Amino acid sequence: MELIIDVFNYSLTAILIGVCGAWIFLIKSMTDSFRLTPYLDKFENTSKSFPKVSIILPARNEEDFIGKCLDSLIKQDYKNYEIIVIDDSSEDTTGKIILEYAKKSSKIIPVSAKPKPDGWIGKNWACMEGYRKATGELLLFTDADTKHSKNVLSLAVSHLISFNLDALSAIPKMLTFDFWTKITLPMISTFLHTRFSALNVNNPSKKTGYFFGSFFILKKKTYEEVGMHEGVKQEIIEDGALGKKVKELGYKMKMVRGDHLIDAVWARDKITLWNALKRLMVPLYLQNGKIAIGIFFAVLFLLFIPFPIFAVSILLPAETISAKMLCISAAIASILIYTGAIIEVKIGLKLRLVYALFAPLGGLVVVLGFLSGLIQAKSDSSVTWKERRYSLKDHTQNSISV
Repeated sequence: MELIIDVFNYSLTAILIGVCGAWIFLIKSMTDSFRLTPYLDKFENTSKSFPKVSIILPARNEEDFIGKCLDSLIKQDYKNYEIIVIDDSSEDTTGKIILEYAKKSSKIIPVSAKPKPDGWIGKNWACMEGYRKATGELLLFTDADTKHSKNVLSLAVSHLISFNLDALSAIPKMLTFDFWTKITLPMISTFLHTRFSALNVNNPSKKTGYFFGSFFILKKKTYEEVGMHEGVKQEIIEDGALGKKVKELGYKMKMVRGDHLIDAVWARDKITLWNALKRLMVPLYLQNGKIAIGIFFAVLFLLFIPFPIFAVSILLPAETISAKMLCISAAIASILIYTGAIIEVKIGLKLRLVYALFAPLGGLVVVLGFLSGLIQAKSDSSVTWKERRYSLKDHTQNSISV
């Protein structure tokens, strides 16, 4: 019996050593990302042209946010632009608000989207409806719950032209409103600094391509040549899928930090948080179920398992070497998880440090959200987004690759 316990302890210890190694890599990637990612507003401006920009803003049931977004867009100091606002079959007063703003500003072009055709995700269809009205050489896509500094459009255009880019995406500051999002987002954001970091996106030798849906600008010609939103019409994470296509097809793209210039909302409450977590796992499962399950268990050990193992190791007497090694490895892994959470809370999300203390709970929420995504991936309504239910089982999602 003691031999079996020792083998079990040593096996868990080996896994936890791997977890520690993974977290050392993650923490280094996070710090490199914060240090080395270029800023939207720190560059040598060699641009001397002012091409027309069509801002495409889809909105569905956004009555609580769209007014502030439009206020920030109307006040842009760039002169040559239009704002195409698409009411995507809203069931609240969003459409009315859009029309009221259109009366106040000639820059706003209101569009009422036609009913979403079968096979389309709603936002993707709304973006296509907006594109059909666009007259600009450049297209800026943003979200209705995003706020922009008055010079952000000028900076984006001049940055794009100065570096001769085809596409540019800016990392926003992620706003959080409820307790559950404040403790969960730091855990999931860790992976944005690794797989989808700007350092990978900006590296031509890497295949990683990604857009933040809250802010990406690209040449109209580039958008058309990669297939527009029609080419990603069934993608639930359409910004990631579109960015991936731009990079894969050889266009020059760049990701920059704009968190001091752009505010965006990742999840508004615990319900949208839950669906956002499911939305991350479903594409992986539909590509390869076995690998997705493997990823789930990797996330389980990376974000949560070290804590209960350490707690049990403390409560039970460590009389054997294997038990002591298990306790020590669990303690180190737990400390590293807390370190990652603290870095993300303070530097990335700029939240109060207290939320990092809930890292075990935040990690558990991520794990349970991913598990729910796995279980429901092939159901008739695997994901709910913007009050619409989607079945994704008949289409392999390409926004996130396994």
